[in-house]
Amino acid sequence: MRTGRGARAGQYAALLAYLVFLAFPFLWLVSTAFKSPRELGSLHPAWIPDDPTLANFRQAFDEQPLLHAALNSLLAALSAALIAVVVATPTAYVMARRRSALARAATGWVVVSQAFPFVLLIIPLFLVLKNLRLIDSVPGLVMVYVVWALPFALWMLTGYVRAVPAELEEAAAVDGAGRLRTLVSVTAPLLAPGIVATALFAFVTAWNEFFFALVLLKTPEKQTLPVVLTHFIGAEGVADLGPLAAAAFLATLPSLVVFAIIQRRITGGMLAGAVKS
Repeated sequence: MRTGRGARAGQYAALLAYLVFLAFPFLWLVSTAFKSPRELGSLHPAWIPDDPTLANFRQAFDEQPLLHAALNSLLAALSAALIAVVVATPTAYVMARRRSALARAATGWVVVSQAFPFVLLIIPLFLVLKNLRLIDSVPGLVMVYVVWALPFALWMLTGYVRAVPAELEEAAAVDGAGRLRTLVSVTAPLLAPGIVATALFAFVTAWNEFFFALVLLKTPEKQTLPVVLTHFIGAEGVADLGPLAAAAFLATLPSLVVFAIIQRRITGGMLAGAVKS
């Protein structure tokens, strides 16, 4: 009994230490965003600012077009999430319901493709976009985000489809419903939570993405928020810490809110797929 309690206490302690490790950068970012220049230059930094100020936020908006960059990021992220879900939903349905060698090979390829590093993909993607004349354009960036989000979206939605009992579709067919009506009236409502969670995950991924946006977008008016944040760092690598922290804090908030909404649904989809596999 004592051994079990000791092991459980050790697990809780390890979990708490891990949470503190994850939360430390964000808490320090928030603290820095509200510090005055005098406190930022102090040799003995404190967790809580002595004289909290909003000057860093005002300076950040004055120095860089944060609002315009946020709108670019919002447009790219929303478009990528919508297209990824529209493409992935019917594909995931086929992969889940057709237990063929081709479907299993497609599922394996989806998993393997997640191991490809960014640098391996950027050159062929750049050449494709160059031939399509989509370099330095938000639609070109959206296309890249869709390609990048599709494998995980397929894998996640496949788990949700497998969690829907096939007997419900068979019962609808016995009652005289056609394939299309069965999908719309029976399957789609049950997949709605999975579709929403997948779309939100694709949105968060595109909102936070930096590497593709840095390489593909050169015009300042088209750059996304993560790229604009690098403008607070000077040519010699010296960062304007206060405005940078304020801008980074504002850029992080949408991701935190969206992920807080979808984290339970993501876990549910993964567990559903694991049970049905």
